Amino acid sequence: METPYYLLDKAKLKANMEKIAWLREHSGAKSLLALKCFATWSVFDLMGEYMDGTTSSSLYEVKLGYQKFGGETHAYSVAYADNEIDEVLQNCDKILFNSIGQLSRFDTQSAGKVRGLRVNPGVSTSEFDLADPARPFSRLGEHDPALIEAVADKISGFMFHNNCENSDFGRFDEMLNLIESKFGHLIEKMDWISLGGGIHFTGEGYPLAQLAARLKRFSETFGVQVYLEPGEAAITGTATLEVTVLDTLNNGKDLAIVDSSIEAHMLDLLIYREPAKISPNTGPHKVMVCGKSCLAGDIFGEFSFEKPVRPGDRLSIRDAAGYTMVKKNWFNGVKMPGIAIKEEDGTIRLVRAFGYEDYVSSLS
Repeated sequence: METPYYLLDKAKLKANMEKIAWLREHSGAKSLLALKCFATWSVFDLMGEYMDGTTSSSLYEVKLGYQKFGGETHAYSVAYADNEIDEVLQNCDKILFNSIGQLSRFDTQSAGKVRGLRVNPGVSTSEFDLADPARPFSRLGEHDPALIEAVADKISGFMFHNNCENSDFGRFDEMLNLIESKFGHLIEKMDWISLGGGIHFTGEGYPLAQLAARLKRFSETFGVQVYLEPGEAAITGTATLEVTVLDTLNNGKDLAIVDSSIEAHMLDLLIYREPAKISPNTGPHKVMVCGKSCLAGDIFGEFSFEKPVRPGDRLSIRDAAGYTMVKKNWFNGVKMPGIAIKEEDGTIRLVRAFGYEDYVSSLS
């Protein structure tokens, strides 16, 4: 199979799904796939056996979840446009508004739909200002309990999304305590509460039983159905980006140029200035793995290898599911990676290839 391509491992995906199903059974919390993180619908059939539906950030994501995943379809957007709100409503079960202004603006059109409001508790676990929903002057959700109370009769639920790759249960518990103390008198008027995504509960060693007990206590205390919106937690560790070394050179360091690009194919790493991951990262030969675009900083990172890297060698770059395929682009016209699936029996099949015509059709 020609590289580059994303390779999704169904066995690893199923292991995450089983943890999600266990948490649902023991906490009562439903799980919705966050399509902003992962939207590769070729594996929705497997995920749909373990998850309750999808949550979205745009009209197109709403339609994808409704048409390809099924189950419950929650619509959310930072702002809906006049020319899309009716189509959003046609393709969702619940609609969440980001602001009281939007709730009021589309009050009449959305009156027959289950409605919710995003609430910003003012705290988060994000280590990056760029991704911090509680950053100063944040536009993400309403924060004033008094203003929210004035429209509480128009909605039946809230969405709190303030975790970001949070693998610390103690920190999650601490923030949920704050939410309860600040907004508890409003939560008890609701039927359902989404606690968003960013809780890394499928990670190795996460105290899943403690999380289940905490979610169940929250649900029973306030009499609400709890929803989680896992993105990374659903697909962490399930995919690689398969690439081939095209050239090597030395400019004070050993360099290897591969047939991929971090800007085009793993953009999230470039945005947050984080290196990619390659395993095993051991051995005496240190090599900087670089992308083939013209961007000077198109660098996957520096890694250790057991033997010198040569043109034609294949490399597997880990954690290539979340915020990768949903952000891939045609920068420099670099060939878009295909999408392949490794079945549970070990067979690999290519489910999507991209070519020149796809590049042309993305432009005008």
